[in-house]
Amino acid sequence: MGTGGAYDVITMGRVGVDLYPEQGGVPLSEVRTFAKSLGGSPTNVAVGAARYGHRTAVITKVGADGFGDYVRDALRGFGVDDRFVGTDAELHTPIVFCELLPPESPSILFYREPSAPDMQLAPDELDLDAIREARVFWTTGTGLSGEPSRSATIAALEARARSGVTVHDLDYRPAFWSSPDEASEQQRRALGHATVAVGNVEECRVAVGDGDAETLAGKLRDLGADLAIVKLGGEGVLASWAGTVDRFPPVPVRVVNGLGAGDAFGAAVCHGLLEGWDVPRTIRFANAAGAHVAARLACADEMPDEAQVEALLVDV
Repeated sequence: MGTGGAYDVITMGRVGVDLYPEQGGVPLSEVRTFAKSLGGSPTNVAVGAARYGHRTAVITKVGADGFGDYVRDALRGFGVDDRFVGTDAELHTPIVFCELLPPESPSILFYREPSAPDMQLAPDELDLDAIREARVFWTTGTGLSGEPSRSATIAALEARARSGVTVHDLDYRPAFWSSPDEASEQQRRALGHATVAVGNVEECRVAVGDGDAETLAGKLRDLGADLAIVKLGGEGVLASWAGTVDRFPPVPVRVVNGLGAGDAFGAAVCHGLLEGWDVPRTIRFANAAGAHVAARLACADEMPDEAQVEALLVDV
């Protein structure tokens, strides 16, 4: 990890400790042991981008507790700069349980009450120069779901002013919002500052209204995105850019835990854009990266390097 100059990737938002069941195919009530790993969508994206050799950092907050210490140690171990990780003196570092029923779409149990430290990020805590200078800046919808994080996210995007690659991942978690209408309003605010928009069909519909994947991508583009990516689960991905709309099939694997696939996909999109690849190559690579992680239990710990992703593409 370098010590100077602009970052390749800075992500902002949710962090936590994931506790994944080591006994698959059973409800949480019957799980005996859990595997601990670093979690939180933008945090995982930063880890994934670091695995490709990029200089990365995450802007977030943890609690003044053992899990917060674990997050910092894990980030450093993965090669992610933790200098923008603050500490909340009162709130605890969040933990997240998942139930692998079914593995392709596990249910998630968040412990983020009464709030999470990452939702306490305030505008005056941001290093706006670092945000402006990063080659890729990544925000998420969860960061918009409450204050002061909402104001901080918008302040960061406004300072960024659509420079470089600015990605907004819709990352819609209904439990964090008062209503879908509120989510739609705030997501649209962020999308107006993004050059790349990413979300699954449900997330896109909450943000921009009803429609099939092609229609949703068009609406995201109308809000200003140069590249709109609509994830279709087991059917692959649709992307819209520069007058082109195309669908990309998934890379087939036996799914162990589908939760990390989207974050691995996102990190791979960052990698492809940083490397100057065209959109089709980037999306095919990202699909394979997502498949790699979906075939494993953990997320951050299993983020692939480029050689591992390319090995999957050989058989496609």
